[in-house]
Amino acid sequence: MMNYPKISVIIPTYCREKPLIDSIKDVLQQDYPDFEVLVIDQTQNHEKETESFLEDLAKSQKINWYKVNWASLPGARNYAVRRAKGDIVLFIDDDVQLKPNYLQAHAKNYQENKEIGAVAGRVFDRMKLADSAKANQDTSPYSIDYLPEEAKDPGIAWYYIDLVHTTKPQQVISARGCNMSFRRDIFTLYGNWFDERFRGSAVREESDFCLRVRKTNYKIWYDPEADLVHLGEETGGCHDISTRSLQYQFTFYHNHFLMALKNLTLTQQLRLYAKLFDCHVLGNPPCNKSGSPIKIITRFIFYILGFINASWTQIKGLWNNGQIYTNLDLKNS
Repeated sequence: MMNYPKISVIIPTYCREKPLIDSIKDVLQQDYPDFEVLVIDQTQNHEKETESFLEDLAKSQKINWYKVNWASLPGARNYAVRRAKGDIVLFIDDDVQLKPNYLQAHAKNYQENKEIGAVAGRVFDRMKLADSAKANQDTSPYSIDYLPEEAKDPGIAWYYIDLVHTTKPQQVISARGCNMSFRRDIFTLYGNWFDERFRGSAVREESDFCLRVRKTNYKIWYDPEADLVHLGEETGGCHDISTRSLQYQFTFYHNHFLMALKNLTLTQQLRLYAKLFDCHVLGNPPCNKSGSPIKIITRFIFYILGFINASWTQIKGLWNNGQIYTNLDLKNS
């Protein structure tokens, strides 16, 4: 394990208690010689046990604990990278379970191949795996060796990447936000940062970032050995709102359309819009949503509003890059 790169493990957190404690414990027990832990805490008032736990670790310099008075997942990621000292920055969620060699599994990819600029780890997501297995009913496997060709098309790739488990290492176009790492050069040399205009659950913020990473000289590499368990806690985290809420629906469509408008060709955009409509509005597989006419009409309204709002966000980008939290941080530093 000599000469392994220093890793900065970044944990953005919002309104999480015991799952956050357990996630940090798993990181601190890693069998890896050189890493630091940065906790970007967007929680205004923790439970007493959590507050004491974080204070003790910070005082003993086992973690770097940063408390901020705003809540934004991409903002928290950028905030942490500016303070990270590692050659590799690794992002995990605040409700994960790690095996002891997790950091080593990420690091070896960078050591073995200098062309790799990002590593996408395997995610054992209990809810998504259960939903996918139920929907497929063994007619379409959700655990496969390699992604199909469709997973290379940014227009429809997300419906393959998000809903299957691949068992072989391979080049991919994106990573899951709860288990991804990057060479620090991608930020400092290429000037790529997470777009803080992605709202709410920030769905597709990592997709947007990875599509821009692909424009560098680096590859995004999927390694199934760099795996973790994502608990998918129903409360807290980056999206402390119900997935059935109007707020979630609005930001969900806004973020998908924003990613498309920023990164995709017109043909790719149309494929994404069609799939988004078929799956999330009409509720066809793999989304398997209610076919109630009222719910379809409601989802369609948010689909239209999301597109209009994302278009306005993109237009405003001509004079305002929307990096609110980065600009605030730089102003105060």
